[in-house]
Amino acid sequence: MTIREILHHPDERLRTKAESVSKYDGKLETLVADMFETMYAAPGIGLAATQIDVHLKVIVVDCGKQDPRPLHFINPELVRLEGIEQMEEGCLSVPGIFETVSRAESIKVRAFDKCGIQFEMEADGLLAVCIQHEIEHLEGKLFVDMLSNFKQKRIIKKLSKLNI
Repeated sequence: MTIREILHHPDERLRTKAESVSKYDGKLETLVADMFETMYAAPGIGLAATQIDVHLKVIVVDCGKQDPRPLHFINPELVRLEGIEQMEEGCLSVPGIFETVSRAESIKVRAFDKCGIQFEMEADGLLAVCIQHEIEHLEGKLFVDMLSNFKQKRIIKKLSKLNI
């Protein structure tokens, strides 16, 4: 396993839309393992392949004590969104920044595992928020896109001062 470099906002590569995975092979298995290693080392609770400059629809999550399961999703798609929840979010690609964002409170996601087996899963709370956040990365979006222009400019200024 290898710890990969995480791209930081405003790097334009974070805006690249990911492509669907079509090969379920050793390379995909290595990518998933590297993503977990990178996420844990950061440390974080979720990571999308886009964040490590791999533009494939792959995400990993592990919400720790609140939902202690390392999960991976290949070609994930949200098939149900219910309710609205506000939660403070952060992002490994926007280090040190935390803002309150509104997302669906409860979701159903359809995806494949690294062996190519399709599954569906329901989630709520932090896990639902994390899955939604990571899927947005695959679409070239960041949680800061949901904030006002003023807050976005303030975040970029703060990150530039930190040389990130």
